[in-house]
Amino acid sequence: MVPRRKLIEVSLPLEAINRESAREKSIRHGHPATLHLWWARRPLAAARAVLFAQLVDDPSSHPDEFPTEEAQRAERDRLHALIEQLVVWENTRDEGLLNQARAEILRSTNGNPPPILDPFAGGGTIPLEAQRLGLEAHASDLNPVAVLINKALIEIPPKFRDQPPVAPGLAGTRSSWRGAEGLAADVRYYGEWMRDRAKERIGHLYPDATLADGTSASVIAWIWARTVTCPNPACGIEMPLVRSWWLGKKKGKEAYVIPRVVADAEHPSGLRVIYEIGHSPSGPVRDGTIGRNGASCVKCGTGVDLSYIRSEGRRVGLGAQLMVIVAEGNRRRIYLPATTSHVKAADLDRPAGAPQGQLPRNPRDFKTPNYGLTQWADLFTNRQILVLSVLSELVSEARNHALQHAFESSDHADAGKRLADGGGGPVAYSDALATYLGMGVSKLTDMNNSLASWKSSMDQSIGLFRRQAIPMVWDYAETNPLGQHAGGLTVSLNGMAKVLDALSPAEHAGVVGQGDATVTAVGDALISTDPPYYDNIGYSDLSDFFYVWLRRSLREIHPDLFGTLLVPKAAELVANPYRHGGKEGAHAFFETGFRDVFARTRQTALEDFPVTVYYAFKQSEVSVDGTASTGWETLLEGMIQSGWAITATWPMRSELSNRMLASGNNALASSIVLALRPRPQEALGTDRRGFLASLRKELPEALRSLQHGAIAPVDLPQAAIGPGMAVFSRYSRVLESDGSQMTVRSALARINEILDEVLSEQEGDFDASTRFAIAWYRQHGYGTGKFGDADNLARARNTAVDGLARDGILNSAAGKVTLLRPAGYPTDYDVLGDERISAWEALHHSIRLLESEGVPETAAFLAAATSRPDGAVDPDGVKELAFLLFSIAEKNGWTKDALSFNSLATSWPDVAATAGAPSPRAVQDGFDFEGED
Repeated sequence: MVPRRKLIEVSLPLEAINRESAREKSIRHGHPATLHLWWARRPLAAARAVLFAQLVDDPSSHPDEFPTEEAQRAERDRLHALIEQLVVWENTRDEGLLNQARAEILRSTNGNPPPILDPFAGGGTIPLEAQRLGLEAHASDLNPVAVLINKALIEIPPKFRDQPPVAPGLAGTRSSWRGAEGLAADVRYYGEWMRDRAKERIGHLYPDATLADGTSASVIAWIWARTVTCPNPACGIEMPLVRSWWLGKKKGKEAYVIPRVVADAEHPSGLRVIYEIGHSPSGPVRDGTIGRNGASCVKCGTGVDLSYIRSEGRRVGLGAQLMVIVAEGNRRRIYLPATTSHVKAADLDRPAGAPQGQLPRNPRDFKTPNYGLTQWADLFTNRQILVLSVLSELVSEARNHALQHAFESSDHADAGKRLADGGGGPVAYSDALATYLGMGVSKLTDMNNSLASWKSSMDQSIGLFRRQAIPMVWDYAETNPLGQHAGGLTVSLNGMAKVLDALSPAEHAGVVGQGDATVTAVGDALISTDPPYYDNIGYSDLSDFFYVWLRRSLREIHPDLFGTLLVPKAAELVANPYRHGGKEGAHAFFETGFRDVFARTRQTALEDFPVTVYYAFKQSEVSVDGTASTGWETLLEGMIQSGWAITATWPMRSELSNRMLASGNNALASSIVLALRPRPQEALGTDRRGFLASLRKELPEALRSLQHGAIAPVDLPQAAIGPGMAVFSRYSRVLESDGSQMTVRSALARINEILDEVLSEQEGDFDASTRFAIAWYRQHGYGTGKFGDADNLARARNTAVDGLARDGILNSAAGKVTLLRPAGYPTDYDVLGDERISAWEALHHSIRLLESEGVPETAAFLAAATSRPDGAVDPDGVKELAFLLFSIAEKNGWTKDALSFNSLATSWPDVAATAGAPSPRAVQDGFDFEGED
């Protein structure tokens, strides 16, 4: 029997999913991503939608119930409407809505949905959303930090669901405690207890600041500059290495540092640098002293190569000078110059309990070893090491404190059983509470290290992990971990408590384990996973930063997770050339590992459901011929060679529109979600000619459906891989003309060629004026060319340059011809009064209005244009033109043009809907990738 097609294999409301995925990035309070830092998390909205569509039948699977296309479309619309509500962040605790989704899943699975397993669980998005949809959630990861995050999301909260807090006096303050609210209240209470005990022990190391009027104010941060001895023998000062002298750039609150060189007999050079604060610059504030190409001395102006700074850092170490004290004022920051007392408060010897371990040899992602910072302890000031050590010790004390209170309020049967042994009583609860407190201290380290920065545009410090790397930072902000601002313990734990407040824990706990995905038992579980992206992120190397502190506070509570000195690395499925003998060894390791993973899942694959796999594709990864990336190729090869056929792909956008393009290339804007089915054992092979014939037959229509759906032009080459690889992967093998087996790279190249053919063929569907403009744009862009060339081009397309000039498409004067940019089109244009309008004009007027006025004015123009009695403006044609021009602009490196075309195409559903014009469905409809008889 043919398995029933699932919704994900037919259509999705991409526009709503992508919109909410992008919006999710601006949501902080209560979002699970704020529980603890992890890299490259998938949006909750996307995972929720994918899981739902992976399990729910497409209406075409029930012809008895939905016998006509109209009936099937109506049912899809109903399911899409449910998904569009499900993906909204504010609805994540709407039990009525979630129950509707759960009922649909039960209906499509005969009341017996399969367990969901993510063998690369990472930050826990997929298992959490599986649990939210009422499914049995299983999470596995090799990395103990990831395992701990998953336990904190899906395993621990259900164990203590609806329980009141144990802290004295809290339980009686409310009549009921829903979900994990009691646990959240205890996290806040014992977190404040820890902060107070830490203040008693080491609060003197974090003194208040004295203001100009003699009053005191709590310190938000201390800003330090690293230093190196000036190599000029006539100078020799400890020269500060400062990226920028600016402290605050908010209007009316400007502040900046003024360095001054003064005499100092105690210094070998006889001079030292002091730092004053300026507030009203009369002119430009001078640049900092260091950049990408080197540094300069504030005293003598000597240029200093980075190589000198590196060698000095490795030889004697870099120094540090306190520049600024940032104190809390009345709705503003107060910037004060350094004082002797504050310098002395930070002047400590390195504590005995400093974290152990060497930073990895990974020059791509770890820059500090170049400058002598080679140990994990080197990334923290001595004061930071001390306070983090104290807080780590206080986790155990807080656990014992809470345990006493828990026993006083419990008569649980397994009261003495530990959390790691499956307990659910007071001892296990105190272990659970300590888990969150320990994670809170670990989370705190992102702000409390010597690589955190002060961001002048925001008047605040920002953490180390702004990207998936550990860069070198020159001037750094040491935040106050005992204070009430970013970088403070209670702030960290309050953010964690908000996550627990917002969770709706399931009745049954999820199952979380540590394991290697290449050997993890799948059993009867259905796979939905977000695997590592080849070599993009070195998870194990980076997570050591947190692990060294988590191990200190939680080793007794989770002994199996924290039994090693650092995170396990040898089996991590990442193509790390620094660990596997170079690029070739890394590629072989990754390829073999991925093939093992998909081969194992193929052996136990459930016939009734597709598996889903996410992959983030970077344009910057593409090969020399522009067709593929190594990671993407390897992923596809592993799937196909392991017996999988691709049945659908969906570009899931999680970036805001201003990140669509960066430095002339695609930004990491989309994850491709693949739906896979086991390829039948009896699948036939074909040759190159047969494969290309099938591609040419099926791919053009699929591409047009993509263009008319909610696919951005920037995503089209990626999205085209789906229907193309669906054709390729249905065959057991595809043979080249020489008898060798066609590779994924070769197949991707053929798909890319046909994409170009389809876009070029669409050119012939446009009016003569538009065809001329496309051809001229391909040669000159919006630059200037010769009249003679334009005249020949126009005649060949049955039009004339003079007529095109009268139409307002171009300027023609003095033997030169130039296409008008969108901004050059008239603002008083009357689309109904124009005797002749082309698709080119309609597109450029639309871009001008969208960029200057927004969607409503653009929609009004479109509504008027499509109401013309001559039918000259076809909305679908205008959108197709945007795709074609984007392709031309991107290939020529015209980034600004490409961004304009991309923005219009991605805004088109909103424009069309507002205009009341027939809006192209924001879905991919009815791709049928079944093989020929």
